[in-house]
Amino acid sequence: MTARLFTGVAEPVTDRTVVGGYLSLPLFRTLSGVLAGHPYLKVVVDRAEDTWHLLDTAAHPFHVNYIATRVLGMELEALDAELDAFNASVYMDPGRRFLLGVLSLHTDEDAEGRERTFLVLETTEADTMDGELLAFFHEFVRARVDGRLPLLLKPANHGQEEELAAISEQRLPRILSHELFGSRTRTPLNPGEAVGRLRHFRDHEEYAAAESTLGWSDIVAMPCLPDDVPRVAGFLNTAPITPLSHTNVLASGWGIPNAIVRDLAELVERDGLDGAWVGYRVSEDAVTLERLAEEPELRAPAWHQQRIRLEPPLLADAPVLALHRLRAGDRDRYGTKAANLGELHHVLDSRSADLTAFYGRPRPPREDLYGHLAARLGLDAPSRAELRSRASDFVADTVGAPEGVALPFSLQQHFLASSPALQQGIGKLKMALELDATDVLDSLCLHLQHLIRHTPVPGSVARRIDEAFPVPEASRGRLVVRSSSNAEDLPGFSAAGVYDSVTTVHSTAELLDAVRQVWASLVSPRSVRLRHQVGISLDDTYMGVIVQEYVPASLGGVLVTCDPTRREDFRNVYLNCSPGSPEQVVEGSVLPQQYLYNTVEGGGRTVALGSWGEALPPAARARLADLSLTGRLLQSHFSGSDVDRPLDIEWLMTERGDFRLVQIRPYAL
Repeated sequence: MTARLFTGVAEPVTDRTVVGGYLSLPLFRTLSGVLAGHPYLKVVVDRAEDTWHLLDTAAHPFHVNYIATRVLGMELEALDAELDAFNASVYMDPGRRFLLGVLSLHTDEDAEGRERTFLVLETTEADTMDGELLAFFHEFVRARVDGRLPLLLKPANHGQEEELAAISEQRLPRILSHELFGSRTRTPLNPGEAVGRLRHFRDHEEYAAAESTLGWSDIVAMPCLPDDVPRVAGFLNTAPITPLSHTNVLASGWGIPNAIVRDLAELVERDGLDGAWVGYRVSEDAVTLERLAEEPELRAPAWHQQRIRLEPPLLADAPVLALHRLRAGDRDRYGTKAANLGELHHVLDSRSADLTAFYGRPRPPREDLYGHLAARLGLDAPSRAELRSRASDFVADTVGAPEGVALPFSLQQHFLASSPALQQGIGKLKMALELDATDVLDSLCLHLQHLIRHTPVPGSVARRIDEAFPVPEASRGRLVVRSSSNAEDLPGFSAAGVYDSVTTVHSTAELLDAVRQVWASLVSPRSVRLRHQVGISLDDTYMGVIVQEYVPASLGGVLVTCDPTRREDFRNVYLNCSPGSPEQVVEGSVLPQQYLYNTVEGGGRTVALGSWGEALPPAARARLADLSLTGRLLQSHFSGSDVDRPLDIEWLMTERGDFRLVQIRPYAL
């Protein structure tokens, strides 16, 4: 049945969808659904008929389906057959008949602390409306909603933000996404459910005093959880963090819920939650915490049975090699991180890998996304070979791989075998692990770390490290020394933030100290416990080392080729950044800017400005869009047979404006 189109008094069509007329607040609440804790309503403006449609959210989840079937009388099969062309006609055609948007209802406080209710109008993130069309859309809706409610336009992407720069806020009142959601009381970070005992700590001192009492059934809540938090049932943060913080990467890898709950202290005091058994649920759009009436019967979590299998390490003598000479298969001699960087060099240098596989996967009703990729790369109806070639060129032109050398496992093995004291310490640690003697584990680990840091490096090992750098010591610049274990950057076990890196190395003596520090981090109490929990034997675990020249950065951060809070979203990738090196983002010493970039239809949007407080200029954001598309293309190669498995990429922009990828690994899901 085709909806009737008319102006004047509103009349129900089907379900509770309304065509024409005036939108009152009671009608809004009748038709709306709830998204991210806010009531929302889909609207369609029909410019040809000078009317609008207020969609019953429960009956019509998609604007496009409604327009096609209810307004234009199409069958769904016909729509599916030309979905991309239809989407382009309603989201990208400058002369389009229909304007599609969402109205949402929000409440905040004004400058005097009084509650203020207002409406926000926005389009979809892929919509390319120009400034005048956005102004028309706002004016059309403004004339038909309750005049007592302010109506603000929220630009849905960077392109719309730039279009609105030429239009005064007096004519077109607006609010940016980070202004609307940056101070949300509750923010989902990692979806999941848990039943456990809430342990609330007001600061790190309280946490440190109770850390030894934490167990797998606890839900830990505090302003910002430390990176070395033990494996528990769930995390709660009362201060802002990002989805790519170390603790959220841990939550993702462990499959436990994590969220920001700014009003937790009030909830704890009001409901007596500290030490109470609670049900805790984090979804894409909501965070709930409920006190349970009695202690539940709990079973040990699935990760108690989780086992990670390592490929046997190869300990035979191997040379110190430049990173560009490694391939992915060398991870059993040089570690996963070094092997991945070597593979990256190969992909960029050879330009022979198929980087289009992600776009070849069916996304029903679409057979593939090759047409979208061609549009992103500026091609018109290319052959498959042309598309592959252009994708390889685009990636190689956008990013570079770091120069450096990789030290093999065999060097660490020679070092450990050179000292009877080290062998004795390793033997005691292995015995404690076999007996599950957790009460002495930390002291044994710390003693062994001390021995590793202070045992002299055999001359043969020191010479091989020093000879890897033909430049005389006096002429060397600053070096960075990173871990490359066979027990990190793995599917199901990322070990993010577990092993050490040293970023301020200048002399040969400092280099040897840094290498020993990285080797010692393999037996830190935290790393040993985490590996033991997933069945990784100390006998099978070795540490390679990457030594790179330090590259000054103007911008740095982390990119993951998914939306961490919306796992089914195949369009967007998430990127964060801050001025300077990526280490401060990775370590959480600053709150970075956060962006989402659409790698299918294109476009991007700002999620948060972080500690910086000022948005990047349009040219810089356009560069980040290229970086985001590059990450998506590399996913096709580095994710193996499962092209939907996202990547976690650490990157920097040099002072010359070039992108450099310094780490690439699977993103824990």
